[in-house]
Amino acid sequence: QVQLVESGGGSVQAGGSLRLSCAASEYTGVNYCMGWFRQAPGKEREGVATYYSDGSTTYADSVKGRFTISKDNAKSTLYLQMNSLKPEDTAMYYCAARRTWRSGYCVISSTMEYWGKGTLVTISS
Repeated sequence: QVQLVESGGGSVQAGGSLRLSCAASEYTGVNYCMGWFRQAPGKEREGVATYYSDGSTTYADSVKGRFTISKDNAKSTLYLQMNSLKPEDTAMYYCAARRTWRSGYCVISSTMEYWGKGTLVTISS
């Protein structure tokens, strides 16, 4: 079972940047979909961005052009660079992963197998 540990959350002002990291307990460089999801208080969890083993990515419309997902396979670490942050980005951010043979199954609406415990991001106006 893959264990995922997020880090990098914090409190910043609107317009600022944060980089989240997610360390996986095993190699996830082949046939793995990994992604970032978030849940704001009182709202349902939503997909933010996904990264498949072949390097393909998907993003929620609300973060396109501001967030960038990337992965260092050698370190088994997933990143989320978040720029131009807005108060509405405030949420608990979760890293997740699933095994899949197809990049088409790696989208922000995918059902994930493994989840981290989350890291809190708070954006003040």
